[in-house]
Amino acid sequence: MDPRQLYTLDEAVVAKLKDHRPVLIHQLDGFVDAGQAGRLFSANLLENLEHEVLAEFDHDQLHDYRSRRPAMIFDTNQWKSYADLHLRIYRVKDGHGEVFLLFSGPEPDVQWERLAAAVVGLIEQLGVRMTVGVHGIPMAVPHTRPITLTAHATDASLVKGYRSWIDRVEVPASFTGLLEFRLGQLDRKAMGFAAHVPHYLAQASFPEATLTLTRSLNQATGLAVPIEPLEKASASNLADIAEEMATSTEVQELVATLEQQYDALQAEQPDRVPSAEEIAAEFERFLAEREKDD
Repeated sequence: MDPRQLYTLDEAVVAKLKDHRPVLIHQLDGFVDAGQAGRLFSANLLENLEHEVLAEFDHDQLHDYRSRRPAMIFDTNQWKSYADLHLRIYRVKDGHGEVFLLFSGPEPDVQWERLAAAVVGLIEQLGVRMTVGVHGIPMAVPHTRPITLTAHATDASLVKGYRSWIDRVEVPASFTGLLEFRLGQLDRKAMGFAAHVPHYLAQASFPEATLTLTRSLNQATGLAVPIEPLEKASASNLADIAEEMATSTEVQELVATLEQQYDALQAEQPDRVPSAEEIAAEFERFLAEREKDD
């Protein structure tokens, strides 16, 4: 089955990419995204930057509707709305007028290899110079300290200077992970950032993690993705968290313990680094809670 049959291109938008070698940013909903860090990133782009649809994927071939049912509104005696699903690549202009691409929407449930081949084909056709993924992962860290992140890449030189927080760990696969892996096999530049979100905030919105992702992406790519809206959202969110903490001695004790562990880690005490087993357990706990909520 020809991977190109999975999408339709707007040729007028494609023509606007002539003489550009854009960065492709990918963020797909459906897998681990603690604190909604990746989702808030895409929302910030689409709310604050000029954009248009470049490619529309046939999501009806890729989604398991009974596993992840879209929302519908029923009012009195009629169905009023249906939450259409869209998997798209957008052409976006940053704050300085630089063109880049955003691949966003629900993570596919099926045909991963075919979709990966389709995206790789578009990367080649559109002259993409680098591919970058963003999302959040739950970690035993406090929200009262600077957000750390795990950087990964197909070329070690791309993450030179970033501290390695995880040694070796086995986790459930994701489409974005597979895409980066396949790009690495083709010797193409691809990297990603996973913000470490406090595990007790993993199910909530945590803009501070998105702010860290955005700053890191801007630095790595040279893009000018706006951070001011995220700074405002983060300040408001942290104030709300502080207010809730003030009413719970148990939460205060938890955060104090995490602060001690975090400070020890910053002081280069290896015995305080989370083990692979602890990280894997945190992933499993996060996934189990999300399935229970669903």
